[in-house]
Amino acid sequence: MAASVVAAAERLRRAIRRSPPWRSPSHRPLSTRASAVRDAFLSFFRDRHGHRLVPSASVRPRGDPSLLFVNAGMNQFKPIFLGTVDPRSEMAGFRRVANSQKCEEACCMAWELLTQVYGIPEDRLWVSFFGGDPKAGLEPDLESRDIWLSLGVPASRVLSFGPQENFWEMGDTGPCGPCTEIHYDLAGGVGAPQLVELWNLVFMQHNREADGSLQPLPQRHVDTGMGLERLVAVLQGRRSTYDTDLFSPLLNAIHQGCRAPPYLGRVGVADEGRIDTAYRVVADHIRTLSVCIADGVSPGMSGAPLVLRRILRRAVRFCTEVLQAPPGFLGSLVPVVVETLGDAYPELQKNSAQIASLVSEDEEAFLASLQRGRRIIDRTLKHLGPSDMFPAEVAWSLSLSGNLGLPLDLVELMLEEKGVQLDTAGLERLAQEEAQHRAQQAGPAQEQALRLDVHALGELRRQGVRPTDDSPKYNYSLGPSGGYEFGTCEAQVLQLYTEDGTAVASIGEGQRGGLLLDRTNFYAEQGGQASDRGYLVRVEQQDVLFPVARAQVCGGFILHEVVAPECLQVGDQVQLHVDEAWRLGCMEKHTERGSHLSPERLRFDVASQAPLTPEQLRTVEGIVQEAVQQDKAVYVEEVALALTAQVPGLRSLDEVYPDPVRVVSVGVPVAHALDPTSQASLQTSVELCCGTHLLRTGTLGDLVIIGERQLAKGTTRLLAITGEQARQWVERSCPGVSVSLTALTLGSPPHRPERWARVWHRKGMAQEVEAATERLSRGSRDVVEAQRLSKDIGRLTDLALLGGYGVFCRAVDTAVMPQWQRRELQATLKGLQRRANTAIRKVEMGQAAKKTQELLERHAKGPLIVDTVSAESLSVLVKVVRQLCEQAPSTSVFLLSPQPVGNVLCACQVAQGATSTFTAQAWALAVCSHMGGKAWGSRVMAQGTGSTTDLEAALSAARAYALSQL
Repeated sequence: MAASVVAAAERLRRAIRRSPPWRSPSHRPLSTRASAVRDAFLSFFRDRHGHRLVPSASVRPRGDPSLLFVNAGMNQFKPIFLGTVDPRSEMAGFRRVANSQKCEEACCMAWELLTQVYGIPEDRLWVSFFGGDPKAGLEPDLESRDIWLSLGVPASRVLSFGPQENFWEMGDTGPCGPCTEIHYDLAGGVGAPQLVELWNLVFMQHNREADGSLQPLPQRHVDTGMGLERLVAVLQGRRSTYDTDLFSPLLNAIHQGCRAPPYLGRVGVADEGRIDTAYRVVADHIRTLSVCIADGVSPGMSGAPLVLRRILRRAVRFCTEVLQAPPGFLGSLVPVVVETLGDAYPELQKNSAQIASLVSEDEEAFLASLQRGRRIIDRTLKHLGPSDMFPAEVAWSLSLSGNLGLPLDLVELMLEEKGVQLDTAGLERLAQEEAQHRAQQAGPAQEQALRLDVHALGELRRQGVRPTDDSPKYNYSLGPSGGYEFGTCEAQVLQLYTEDGTAVASIGEGQRGGLLLDRTNFYAEQGGQASDRGYLVRVEQQDVLFPVARAQVCGGFILHEVVAPECLQVGDQVQLHVDEAWRLGCMEKHTERGSHLSPERLRFDVASQAPLTPEQLRTVEGIVQEAVQQDKAVYVEEVALALTAQVPGLRSLDEVYPDPVRVVSVGVPVAHALDPTSQASLQTSVELCCGTHLLRTGTLGDLVIIGERQLAKGTTRLLAITGEQARQWVERSCPGVSVSLTALTLGSPPHRPERWARVWHRKGMAQEVEAATERLSRGSRDVVEAQRLSKDIGRLTDLALLGGYGVFCRAVDTAVMPQWQRRELQATLKGLQRRANTAIRKVEMGQAAKKTQELLERHAKGPLIVDTVSAESLSVLVKVVRQLCEQAPSTSVFLLSPQPVGNVLCACQVAQGATSTFTAQAWALAVCSHMGGKAWGSRVMAQGTGSTTDLEAALSAARAYALSQL
């Protein structure tokens, strides 16, 4: 084996020497500018080795939950490695491809490009190879070692390493394999070598399974690539990538826009004040933000968007706190990123304005949160004793997990600057409670769907099994009566699988398994549309039904999940029947721009910089109803994928589309919609979609938007229902919502008001809101009545909030309504709540003023007032204390208010001229502890509660403590 490898390598080496030196098409000396280096890489593989150039993939992995972001150029080719690529797609035809990826064949190609094209001296290059892993049963990669030696690399510069260094994996699971790397010696032979990796060639031959084991891939591939930034640094003679023309324009822009000294490239302890670190962080982060937002990933609250949100806020911190940059500075760097990277990644140029706007808005929001956070911290610290830890609950509310979105490490830093320790144990407890809450919200785990893994797919291809013909899924039509008629499909059982994926010849009674057929009329879940369900029967025995729970597509093969009531065998002839009501429910929702749909509901995401207004929501419903009334034809046609590229307004999602691709157009023939000179595609819905659609819009029926929320900046998610479900929902939804336009100050009725007339006349929530409005207008005689009214309005607000995304919860019938109606009702209730709170404050202030005068008349002018007073709430008691101190600034006041069942309220304030040792918090604590209660507050003002039947003893304790401090 070794001899044959050496011989093959020698033939490659001789072939390279015989071939003329490769030149770039311009025949000029190669420039070391980053753009020229990138172009030379791509041209080398395309022109000399016949590779196909493909665009860089989005940094958001397509359909791969194992990764938050793309971490290598080969990620987009993972379906090829795993054998799951759609055989009809363009990707299925790839053999040799190359790209310049944001984040391939043999060793001789890499060596030729580095030494002959880029002109890197051979004596500056070292190589490493995989030395094996006995624990995993992996042999050393002696083949790579021998090839390098045969290419002339001295044995002293061919190094062997273990799996930590020379076994590449993209994630916890998936394609992987040994790798060989090329390194550059920065020292140039002077002293000890200083090696940096330039190139990595990965031999994709294994698949890391979920249990950690390695299984051979049915097809092996070579993934070869290198880091552009490191290569440019070498060619430009720089020791750091930040000193190259990929970063220098950004660093210069940062210096010009900040009050910081110029960038000097210092690191570690030499970087005093972390100035240069801040330069690097901001430059790196704004590139990351720009590329991610251009690829559709915006800062958000979970997953990849949450990572991006943290990156943005870290960049803002370094801008403002270290570089002393003005507000809005981060967004001003976006044009520099576009100028540097826009030629290679045109999506940056296309979306530059949106990127800058989104970054600036998030920066502004974070700075505002930072200011609010500082105020909350300062206010909280006033209530703490010298040795108290900062409350975990407050820190949690400030954090990314709470309300303001401040990183916890920033909260800790702000507290550290003030010499205060954070209650980390309490934080851990809150984090555990949050995790438990999320787990409960997630509900029971769904049954795992059966799938064909990479090994099963490889075996099917070795056996010559053709992908499933699923064209019968489109065999449906409108019957004479206006209803849809769905055809059946006869097929042959090609293969059966058990639940663990084992191929078997038959499955028995009661057994759950996977069924592979030569053809099917079932729609397999993809493109956002839920899978069909239904049943199948054997042709020769049609009285036994085999329920089909779902269908999944895997590499062009469609696997049907069945539960067998009796034996089913390979070779059986079967007849398939889809669940017509289920399919129609999907069809009604798929003639919309649906991000995800099932018979129960339609979810779609729209680009919107702010939440949609009630009027916009009504308009959407109205546009749909207009299309329904017009009963437009829905045209479907398969066309060459290339014809769809330049169609104005055509929305193509980040998916791999088959070629030819299926185009769906509402009301306009596909050929007319795809005409680049036509504006038809801008005036109707034209989509690339393999889903099952209605044939005419008239059968859609009603559409009701029942929920809305903002996923991230610039993206709003809407939830809707359609058809008969929407009609029934409207009729049953609002026995409790009658719209009194006068009382509720709601807007005009929606489109097609006759559709809603039967709903809104009924009495319910709106009448309660009208009654609350009348009660507010009459005013409240006391605090209890005002508080009761405020609680009633709060209850109505809670009911109005139900539904939407919680529309399927237990309380759905209490407040089910269209989202536009809910939003207007919420706005009305919010105004009422403000009025109710104002009414409470007004009553409390009036009561406090009256009691203040009574106390002033009862007590002669002096340094101390300690007494009892009747107060309906702690809020009233505090107002009495404050008014007393305002009218008698040199008097310290301590008041107790007895409540039912022996409870006692306490409030106190120390005079302006009191000694520094006399604090209100200590005063309240001394007395409330005497009553077995608790107290809280600041040095000046405090309050508390306790329980006692001996008020005189408590008052005596208050006087004694005050006299000891005066």
